[in-house]
Amino acid sequence: MKRVLWLIAFVVGGYFIVRAMMEPFVIDFSDPSSYENDWGGPSLFGVLLVHMGPGVLAAALIIYGLRKSNKRSEEDSPEA
Repeated sequence: MKRVLWLIAFVVGGYFIVRAMMEPFVIDFSDPSSYENDWGGPSLFGVLLVHMGPGVLAAALIIYGLRKSNKRSEEDSPEA
């Protein structure tokens, strides 16, 4: 069950990360009408925070989880 939850977390996190990477290419920074009706609008900062924030958070949590998992596996392995 734990592996299924990890897989779901990676898929959802991956979606948020890809969405965050694509957002700067989707909106037109020089034209506020291209993003003023988006979530977080009408300010550019709000739009970027809402659309890119979950991706940054997901990347940080995935890195943290992988480091914690790697550290745990190093502690469990016998030294030669």
